[in-house]
Amino acid sequence: MERPVRLFSTVLLMLLLLFATEMGPMTAEGRTCESQSHRYKGMCGRKSNCAAVCQTEGFHGGHCRGFHRRCFCTKKC
Repeated sequence: MERPVRLFSTVLLMLLLLFATEMGPMTAEGRTCESQSHRYKGMCGRKSNCAAVCQTEGFHGGHCRGFHRRCFCTKKC
């Protein structure tokens, strides 16, 4: 009876370690704020195009997001 419990504990510990490493390191850089682009027109197909438009709006970058593929600009808060 002790062997299955030990095996289960070992597997559970390995799974917890796997999920903990998947979350990535915690950084103290601050939050990233997002705002939908006011100048980007149409569906967002390329991240690079979205980022370029966002930089003209004063943001650091941008990415396409959502079902309707809208361009969202990002910057450090």
